[in-house]
Amino acid sequence: MACLVIVAALSLPALGMSNGPGAYNSNDELTVKYGCTCHNNGAPSDRAVVMVTGVPLMYEPSEQYQLTIRVADSLTLSGGEGNAHAGFLISSDSIGNFTWAEEQEIRYAEGRTDDASHSDPSVDGIWQINWNSPSEDVGAVQFWIAGNSVDGGGIPDDMDYWNILSFSINSPGTITTDESGATLETRTISVGTYDSLFLIEVSEGQLEQERQDALSHRVFSQGNLFYWTSLTALIIGAVVQREILERRYDDGPDFLASELAYPQAFRRFVGSAIAFYLAVGWANSDTSLSFQGVDFTDFATGTAFFISAWAAYGVYRTILAARTEPEVKDVM
Repeated sequence: MACLVIVAALSLPALGMSNGPGAYNSNDELTVKYGCTCHNNGAPSDRAVVMVTGVPLMYEPSEQYQLTIRVADSLTLSGGEGNAHAGFLISSDSIGNFTWAEEQEIRYAEGRTDDASHSDPSVDGIWQINWNSPSEDVGAVQFWIAGNSVDGGGIPDDMDYWNILSFSINSPGTITTDESGATLETRTISVGTYDSLFLIEVSEGQLEQERQDALSHRVFSQGNLFYWTSLTALIIGAVVQREILERRYDDGPDFLASELAYPQAFRRFVGSAIAFYLAVGWANSDTSLSFQGVDFTDFATGTAFFISAWAAYGVYRTILAARTEPEVKDVM
């Protein structure tokens, strides 16, 4: 047991921090400034491309600026077979503060709550985060972004690459120009392999792969749409057929006593109302329902509407059963 405890303790530093790095590395230095000590044997690599767009040349007090951070393997960017997972850590040395939308997989860094980090490894390596500038002129603001591109193996090894990007935003009133405001509004800053940043050429194989991916996605989407539409049509057709046959042969549901009918109708009504509320909420929401990178908002909304209609039909059938004349077997 003692050996197992020792081995487990020694193994902990080797586990990848998939929920975002802490503010300090194993040397008790700021990770965002001095880098990672576990991935790639603690050495930075130009294969890790760190890019940020939407950076203003100077800030205005109490303004919000949306920054788009991208971290990727340069080999993947240029169309090769490289790492597909990424993470980041950003800091402004506690000047201003960071906010983000709920759907962004971002959290505050452990041990330094003014810095922000990913909360889950990203497949596309793209995050949108807002920087809220300070309420007064505090001089130029320095930023650091540490980004890592990993192979998704769960442990920090030689196939994981990281890099650091540093930039500053000038203080208010320090830049003036006679040119249009668009030329000074935002800029893109990046670090990494030059070829992958500026000389990316799309190969014929990559174009064909993109075409095949788009085709397979369209076939999958249309197949799902056809399947669920056909299934719903068959169910509705069966229900309509039963209603027609019951009226033709003067048949109907079996008798249901009122002490059973009232609770059943109430349960079905509540279920119908809840499902309808969820369906309307999902249909009007701007936030998508995603799992493992797949958006199933339309499927969930359609299912909720169907469940609501089915439960409402159940209330109708319960009423018919309660109004049915009891037979001998029902009162025995």
